[in-house]
Amino acid sequence: MHLFDSLAPEIDTAFSTARRIPLDATSWLEHVPGWLAGSDALFTELRDTADWEQRDRWMFEKRVIEPRLTAEYPQLRQAPQALLHEVARALSDHYGSCYDKIWINLYRDHRDSTAWHGDTVGRHTAECIVPVLSLGATRKFHIRPKDGGPSVVLSPAGGDLVVMGGRAQVDWRHCVPKQATPADVRISVNFAPQH
Repeated sequence: MHLFDSLAPEIDTAFSTARRIPLDATSWLEHVPGWLAGSDALFTELRDTADWEQRDRWMFEKRVIEPRLTAEYPQLRQAPQALLHEVARALSDHYGSCYDKIWINLYRDHRDSTAWHGDTVGRHTAECIVPVLSLGATRKFHIRPKDGGPSVVLSPAGGDLVVMGGRAQVDWRHCVPKQATPADVRISVNFAPQH
């Protein structure tokens, strides 16, 4: 958590701490530390009120339970948390894309994770910008080329923004791995445009 998390939430609309990391000629990653000051309030509201569900999916020819909880607002107007609307507007203004769909992942502890994947928005458009707001505990975020190779690793803290752009959903894969070190609850808020 950041030092200023006891303050009222405030969005850094200037993206003053943004650091752009080129992944290749057509893909990039951006890390914006402390983008949402006072993020504890949104973390607590989502943790306590979102419609969390345990999902399963097909993987390697069998159904497996996802090692995290998920909530989704297929249309932003369905989200009851007022701050999510402000965050989506700030992201839409900055990145020039209308973010009106949100899905949220809750990692209950260090054993919860997300396997290597590209977000489904990459199936609709080869180039896109996907912002992910981290809330709560710090966890590692890895991204590597689709066909394998070294990972770029970030450790976003509560209030940090991680943005994948260009062809990052098509040519790259990202994950939040399990870890040996105990960790508290983390929530990721993922923003996407409607198709």
